[in-house]
Amino acid sequence: MQVHKDIDHLPKFRNAVITIGTFDGVHTGHQQIIRQMREEAQKISGETVIITFDPHPRKIVNSGSSLKLLTTLEERIELLERFGVDHLIVTPFTKEFSELSAEEYLQEFLVSRFHPKTIIIGYDHRFGKGRAGDYKLLEKLAPKFGYTVREIPEKVLDEVAVSSTRIRQALMEGDAETANDLLGYEFFFAGKVVQGDKLGRELGYPTANIQVNSPEKIIPGNGIYAVTLTIQNRAMQLFKGMMSIGTRPTVNGKDLRVEVNIFNFDEEIYGVELRVNIISYIRKEEKFDGLETLKKAIAHDKIEVLKIFEENGQ
Repeated sequence: MQVHKDIDHLPKFRNAVITIGTFDGVHTGHQQIIRQMREEAQKISGETVIITFDPHPRKIVNSGSSLKLLTTLEERIELLERFGVDHLIVTPFTKEFSELSAEEYLQEFLVSRFHPKTIIIGYDHRFGKGRAGDYKLLEKLAPKFGYTVREIPEKVLDEVAVSSTRIRQALMEGDAETANDLLGYEFFFAGKVVQGDKLGRELGYPTANIQVNSPEKIIPGNGIYAVTLTIQNRAMQLFKGMMSIGTRPTVNGKDLRVEVNIFNFDEEIYGVELRVNIISYIRKEEKFDGLETLKKAIAHDKIEVLKIFEENGQ
């Protein structure tokens, strides 16, 4: 997949089959749209072209938005490549861009820059200032600009909208299984290992304290999880572990901590990036009556996590 971030210097696409969207999560609904694009491109010996925006349009149109994303731009790029997209165009979304009229958006942005052969779009897609542009306008101007419009079925669109909301909700509720099912892959995040207070080591379960890379990335709800992970420069090796997300109420913690106990691993990895895949939720975060009780709970957590890996054949 080719990634283009300079929209003033784009290649000439071959019979471009285009769609537009944020594709946050690149979940199973999005994957259906990509399949439709690939099928269409195959019919006309064309190339699939996804136009996405950075930052997320909602951040610009509604500056107070606290939207948390399922995937960072870098993660979206990785996933879209995995699912066979030919070209990804990352368009800077600015206040000026949002002020383009629907006709200007269509003629000056979509047609003059991308020369689409086919535009695949949802019946409810809106574009241009005041969201004045829609599917009907694209259809009306199709003969003038020489493209064909294809509609994304309402059923697929509903799945996309419902999935995005449900995935975020499931993650916040600790329902990793539902989130992973809707994503079509295991939810993941990345971050660097930073200094902690070494309480885990004192309890016999040393942890890597992770500072998540992007403040816009959604972090699952507080609790204990079974996870797998890769360590920077050791991408071919998959480690197993258990993760705690929370404020550590037993020790009167206040700040949110993301900590992973990596099984069968005892090396100093401060400053190293980890990529964590969430497999399953074990239990909610609890306040115990002392460190000894907490230590027993952690020992039980490890038994449960190992049981999950065994059941999954991992």
